[in-house]
Amino acid sequence: MSIKLFLVHCGFYDMELLGGIYESHVNFLVVATSYEEARAKAKLEPEFQKKRMHVDGLQQIEAVNGYRIQMVEDEALRGRTEILSHRHRDLAPPAPPVASPSA
Repeated sequence: MSIKLFLVHCGFYDMELLGGIYESHVNFLVVATSYEEARAKAKLEPEFQKKRMHVDGLQQIEAVNGYRIQMVEDEALRGRTEILSHRHRDLAPPAPPVASPSA
């Protein structure tokens, strides 16, 4: 069996946010050989257990923008996950100055 990349979409009700009335979501990236294994691995995540999450959906990622995903094990990582993040924030253009009233 070949190893594949999965995105596991998980939902949870956070009692600290508006009394838990709305469902929040997070995604976990998981390497596994099947949907069933990916689901089981996501459930082992400490945050999944802490927030009492459930799995809403799974996607196997095979290609992005015309590029195939190839899973290659790197022994130097020792099983760690590395995700490089970039903060992005679109800001509205500054408001024009307001003319001060004449005295």
